[in-house]
Amino acid sequence: MNSETPDVITIAMMREVLSVPLLCDALDAAGFPRQSPRLPIVPVTMAHVTLIGRCRTTLWADMAHVDPRPYELELKAVDGCQPDDVLICGAAGSNRSGIWGELLTTASRNTGCVGVIVDGAVRDIARMRKMHFPVFARGGNPYDSKDRQRVIDIDIPVELDGIRFCPGDLVAADEDGIVVVPRAVEAEVVRAAWVKAHAENQVRDAIRAGMSATKAFETFGVL
Repeated sequence: MNSETPDVITIAMMREVLSVPLLCDALDAAGFPRQSPRLPIVPVTMAHVTLIGRCRTTLWADMAHVDPRPYELELKAVDGCQPDDVLICGAAGSNRSGIWGELLTTASRNTGCVGVIVDGAVRDIARMRKMHFPVFARGGNPYDSKDRQRVIDIDIPVELDGIRFCPGDLVAADEDGIVVVPRAVEAEVVRAAWVKAHAENQVRDAIRAGMSATKAFETFGVL
């Protein structure tokens, strides 16, 4: 891996190098110590994947009546996705239904969407797993969302564990958790995370070569 920091770090390059912990460390250094929701949202379709893209947000609500326009806004959100978008489903942890499944995955992939983060439940997990589509959620629920949950707004800030996810923000998710990077500090944070990724490689190589952990930290200042 080239140790030089490129002038432009694309999202594709971030996926090859960065991780949620690296971005959290860079956010700490930039004065943003709480950008990772402390929620049990985990990968349910793919392990060993780092999902990185830009937030496309949906806000969900539970309902207990017949929906006169079922799926209206969720389909609008899916059809409006752009390449490298990540659908954020702010459902406040509801397990009333599986709000994301195989058909929405198929439609969103056609637009270039690269994954979904659901603060709630999903369904069709086995079928989505075969599609190699990264889905992060609290778990599964076989019920359809019709007349149980619906999208009430799109492309607005949503909160997961009190942390704001705004449209266009950089978001990353992997087995360690989820982190959102505000646009105002994105360039600074991404470059700092990139530099630390390469510094950690140096530390790892030095320790493997026999250097003590204490000496490695004294030498490189990275842990």
